[in-house]
Amino acid sequence: MSIKKEIVYQENIGDAEKYYGNYCASCHGKEVKEFVNRDKWVYGSTRNEMFDVVRNGAPEDGMPAYGEVISDKQVYELVDYILAAIEDKKSEEFNAGTNDDVIFVSEGMRLKLELVAENADSPWAITQSNDGTLFYTDKSGKLFAKQGDVIQEITGLPTVKYKGQGGMMDVILHPDFDNNKRIYLSYSKPKPDDYGYATTAVFSGVLENNAIKNGKDIFVAEPYLNTNHHYGCRMIFDKDGFLFVAIGERGRRDENPQNLGNDLGKIHRLNDDGTVPSDNPFYNTLNAKKSIYSYGHRNPQGLCYNPVTNKIYDNEHGPRGGDEVNLVEAGKNYGWPVITYGINYIGTKITDLTHQEGMEQPIRYWVPSIATCGMEIVTSDKYPAWKGNILSGSLKYNYMHRDVFDENDVLIKEEKLFPDIGRMRSIEQCADGYIYFGLEDPGRIYRIVPV
Repeated sequence: MSIKKEIVYQENIGDAEKYYGNYCASCHGKEVKEFVNRDKWVYGSTRNEMFDVVRNGAPEDGMPAYGEVISDKQVYELVDYILAAIEDKKSEEFNAGTNDDVIFVSEGMRLKLELVAENADSPWAITQSNDGTLFYTDKSGKLFAKQGDVIQEITGLPTVKYKGQGGMMDVILHPDFDNNKRIYLSYSKPKPDDYGYATTAVFSGVLENNAIKNGKDIFVAEPYLNTNHHYGCRMIFDKDGFLFVAIGERGRRDENPQNLGNDLGKIHRLNDDGTVPSDNPFYNTLNAKKSIYSYGHRNPQGLCYNPVTNKIYDNEHGPRGGDEVNLVEAGKNYGWPVITYGINYIGTKITDLTHQEGMEQPIRYWVPSIATCGMEIVTSDKYPAWKGNILSGSLKYNYMHRDVFDENDVLIKEEKLFPDIGRMRSIEQCADGYIYFGLEDPGRIYRIVPV
């Protein structure tokens, strides 16, 4: 089975399916799978309830009012298409990777997928300790540890605001985890005195007997907002032990990403205890947040570090078009929303600018958006033909994207891997050298194994 199968959007289809592809797929996936097993419909699941939210929107959750660009009749056609597609999808399930006979080929490597876990509905992040224990989060607010065939749920976690795009997000281990057992979680933190407001926070504690002890927040992004989207949040350590935290702009593009006076729409650089290094680029800038490393970000969904070159990369969601991969450097402005290759979800312009002096260009961007999520740079000897390549997941088109850059970070080649496998939420090269990835709807974690 060739890995080079292209995912193609067919234009000669009914209007309702076109509306779904144009307006809905970037957030909800091109095959309506996100809706199939949904337990809770925040705005209702009847035809009329769905009509109301599609027509009028839900700004606090990042949902535009599509009644501004399509008629009421067309809104009903879109709703009917979604309802019919849900019924069609309920009996479908993708089995590739659970069958040892399915072999994928890339750059001469023969690869198979091994199912590792399927107890998390949305495995948002994956990591592994040197003893082989696999840790992974579930967006609903859980953290699991898998050693051998035994899966344990970890206790001592913070309370998350599990709504919209919020929940339990990233998990990483301290570089000296073997000795100090320190673990880090990013999550959507409800405001203590008002659950309607939330922000992104980083929680850290010591893991003892499947419980986090002495856990506390070491970073809380300010301000709290009443929106339920664009939290970010990915984390990495570099070789010097600094912690980088990527925070979304929470859907307030005109207020946050270009404002150095708040934490939103920024990548932050911290010491491992949450204190701020004195050599940060804005440490001595009047009224700027001292933890800011870079700014002008929309909604980072991937963050990776190349220990060979000491470079950091992120990927982030654009709006409708304009997903990006960026080389992240100290003090740089990545332009959102002044420059972008995307447009508003309803099809209107955000800006006429794609370039501006003093603002960085992405090293690659996607139009249309693939809804990129999760990110890793390959350094493992297990995948020699992929070394130095950047892997990104696609929530919209259900595959893994491989980018090949030269030494100057110029894109020279790309490939679509594991087509139609599912909504890819997380990618991680783990301590054992294997690449793992997490899918949602339904939730599964796979390991990529050369054969």
